[in-house]
Amino acid sequence: MKSPIRKAVFPVAGLGTRFLPATKAMPKEMLTLVDRPLIQHAVDEARAAGIEEFIFVTSRGKSALEDHFDSNHDLKRTLEARKKTQALEILKSTEIESGQLLVTRQRDPLGLGHAVWCARHLVGNEPFAILLPDDVVLAKTPCLKQMVETYNKIGGNLVAVVDVPREQTSRYGILDVAKDDGKLAEIKGLVEKPEPAKAPSTLSIIGRYILQPEIFKELDAKQVGTGGEIQITDSMARLIGKQPFHGMRFEGTRYDCGDKLGFLEANVAFALANPEIGSQVRTALQKLL
Repeated sequence: MKSPIRKAVFPVAGLGTRFLPATKAMPKEMLTLVDRPLIQHAVDEARAAGIEEFIFVTSRGKSALEDHFDSNHDLKRTLEARKKTQALEILKSTEIESGQLLVTRQRDPLGLGHAVWCARHLVGNEPFAILLPDDVVLAKTPCLKQMVETYNKIGGNLVAVVDVPREQTSRYGILDVAKDDGKLAEIKGLVEKPEPAKAPSTLSIIGRYILQPEIFKELDAKQVGTGGEIQITDSMARLIGKQPFHGMRFEGTRYDCGDKLGFLEANVAFALANPEIGSQVRTALQKLL
C-alpha cells in the first residue's frame, strides 16, 4: 500500500537578487502574481493536492512569509465592522491552521539539495512533495494534484517534466529516459545542467517533486555538484535502480517566475485567465500593442 502524500517542502531561502531592488526588503516569494504572492500560489496548489503540513525552508529576513499565512485579527475586526464579506473570505483563504505551518532555517545558500535536507526531521519517514514557488503552472487541474493522482497509481518517485529547447539543457536537471509513453517517462538516469551536446534528452525537471524519504540518506552525504552546490538531482540519481523513478508530463503551462520576463509573462497569462478581469486585461493589452 502506498503511503499518502501529506507533507510538502517549500524551499524559500533564496535572496531573489534577479529582482532587486524590489526584493531588497521583501522576500521574492511575496512578489505578486495578479492578486496573490507567489508563495500563496504554491500553497494553494499544495492544498488542492491534499497536503496537510506545509514546511518552509527559510533564511534571514523571510518572516513575511510566515506572517502572510497567520491570522491578522486587527484587519479581520475592521472588515467585520465594515461588513466586507468578500474581503473576509479572501483573508480566510490566506490562513494556514495552527500546527500545519512548520519552519526551519537554511543558514547557508548551499543549494536545493541542502535546503531539502534541512527539512528532514520535519518530513520524517514518509514520502513528501517539494514545490518551488518560482515555478508556477497555469492549469485546469493544479500540477501537484495531477502528480498525486499519478503517484497513487504508480508509487515511487515522480517529477514534473517539460520539453525544453536543446540549447537550454544547461539550465536544468535533464532526464535520461528508459521508456516513454508520451505522458510518463521511466527514468534511468539524471544529469544536472548538461551541455546541449551531452544532454541525454531534452526532458527537463521543473519545480515539482514527489520523493520517497530515502532521499535524505543520500543527501546526508552532502556531496557538492554542479555550481559548487548540493544538488538534489545528484542524490535522486543515486536512488535510480533502487526505487522506481518517473517523469510526468503535466497538463498546463509552466512559467519561470524566477526570471523577470517569465514573471511578467505569467502575470499576463494569469490575468487573462482571471474570470473577473480577463476581458478587461485583453482590451488593455490590445491598446498597448
